[in-house]
Amino acid sequence: MRRIIAASLFLSGLPMLAHHSISGAYYTDQRIKVEGTLVEFNLRDPHSFVEVSGKDPKTGAPTMFNIEWGSVQRLGRDGISKDSLKPGDRLVLIGNPSRKAGDPTLHLVGVQRKSDGWKWGRMAE
Repeated sequence: MRRIIAASLFLSGLPMLAHHSISGAYYTDQRIKVEGTLVEFNLRDPHSFVEVSGKDPKTGAPTMFNIEWGSVQRLGRDGISKDSLKPGDRLVLIGNPSRKAGDPTLHLVGVQRKSDGWKWGRMAE
């Protein structure tokens, strides 16, 4: 009976270990540039997210971009904290586009704040 309970507990935790690869979710050989206004910066694990209101680089249509960034620990090593970006900041972002057609989700490669030139990552397209 103990083995059954132990196996059940182990197997019930497996979905929490699931993780996607960057190259499985995003075109890592492609980059797009997005300019817009920060709506929200959510610093959390396993991935932080930046929500930016901008224009679709292809169509020019207003778009809300959901941009995946690194973990709290990884960003912390780079000096990023919950106060690094504030709603209303005008940003230029470079990211890998989603593999899902029409999905405005990116994997962040670089970001620059327009007001003071602060940068993180690689800003070349």
